Amino acid sequence: MALFIGVMSFPGAAAGYFRRTYKQLEGAKGAIMRSKELFSDFPGARWNGTKRMWTFESLDNAVIVFNHLQQEDSVFDYQSQQFDYLALDEATQFSEFQYRYMSTRNRATVKGPRAIMLLATNPGNIGHLWFKTQFVDIGEPETVHSVELQPGKFRDHIFIPAKLDDNIVLEDRDPDYRDELEAQPELERRRLLKGDWNIHEGQFFGEYRSEIHEIEDFHIPGRWKRFVALDYGLDMTAILFYTVDDFGFYYCYREYGEANLALSRVAEKLMEITDPVERDKIAYCVASPDLWNRRQETGKSGVQILRESGLRNIPLKRADDRRVEGWRVVREYMRPFEDPLGDGEVNRRVARIRFFRNSTRKIRSHLPLLQHDDNNPDDVSGEPHAITHFPEAHRYFCMSRPPLRSMSERKKKALKQRRRERTNPRSRVTNY
Repeated sequence: MALFIGVMSFPGAAAGYFRRTYKQLEGAKGAIMRSKELFSDFPGARWNGTKRMWTFESLDNAVIVFNHLQQEDSVFDYQSQQFDYLALDEATQFSEFQYRYMSTRNRATVKGPRAIMLLATNPGNIGHLWFKTQFVDIGEPETVHSVELQPGKFRDHIFIPAKLDDNIVLEDRDPDYRDELEAQPELERRRLLKGDWNIHEGQFFGEYRSEIHEIEDFHIPGRWKRFVALDYGLDMTAILFYTVDDFGFYYCYREYGEANLALSRVAEKLMEITDPVERDKIAYCVASPDLWNRRQETGKSGVQILRESGLRNIPLKRADDRRVEGWRVVREYMRPFEDPLGDGEVNRRVARIRFFRNSTRKIRSHLPLLQHDDNNPDDVSGEPHAITHFPEAHRYFCMSRPPLRSMSERKKKALKQRRRERTNPRSRVTNY
């Protein structure tokens, strides 16, 4: 209907509706069948079954065309075409390449309309990562955000969550549909009923929950220790900042990532993004073990280069990079439990490490996207490689801390009052 409203509003406009396969267009109660129910009686509407196209003569020959992109290179079939309105239905069934290419076919053909691309989908499938990155993780939902599709090319995106509760017509038509979704396995139930974008097939950390593992940014008291975790690579350098409160809870409060960063620039960058007061509170920076190896081109170790480049006041700690053991420790820090300092809140569950919601977008996004390795289900897959760097740095940090211990009742009682005295959440972190 959105495409039809578009061509009605701007006669002569062209709209394209895309599914991944032709069969998905033709299925029972599918898009084509539904369009015949909606448009057959509209004045001047003509259906061409060969071209799978509606032409609306009474709307200056505006058109709605039904297309598919079954193969990756099917996008080139539309190389000379353009659509004022372009819709990808079940968008995560399309690859990022297909999405980006088809966005170039989305441009105004008549005077008046602004070219609009519409995407509708559920979580999961091959396009889960690009869709989540381009739409879900960009900021507050139902708010327009400017997103860089490629270097120097920006486009306005808005994500509008839709849950079963919003579909009054469907619930009224099929009262049993909710029961069907409730009866699904947890993964499918959370995806289809809750619209949870932090889960997908083959997920390594299926226990990730935004309500448990994320927290609104707040002012960090000056007495709290700070820590840094660093995963260095030419394709991406990932830096995470942590602090620990009086109760033994950790908070990841800042992140920084940059590709093609020379090692000497890593030291300079750390100095740039911290101030002297904050640096004095950093107990150590835990870093990739290979930084302790001598580099062939210079004969110096990575640590030596970092020191010579200005990283002198922050102690460097060699990371324990055991993978399977490390991911188990990460999982232990993620394990939800009833908040021992919940101050009467019923069933309030927390984790021992939480991420600042406004300041740690990449680690919050990448950690729940990790997949099981095909050859070792206890390890994380190295693909897609782009999402592994921040989780690797996070694993280094978790392995650098002492084993988790329970909190005594005496300490709980003594520290509850301090929690009440904590300042209110703020939109950004103060470093001291």
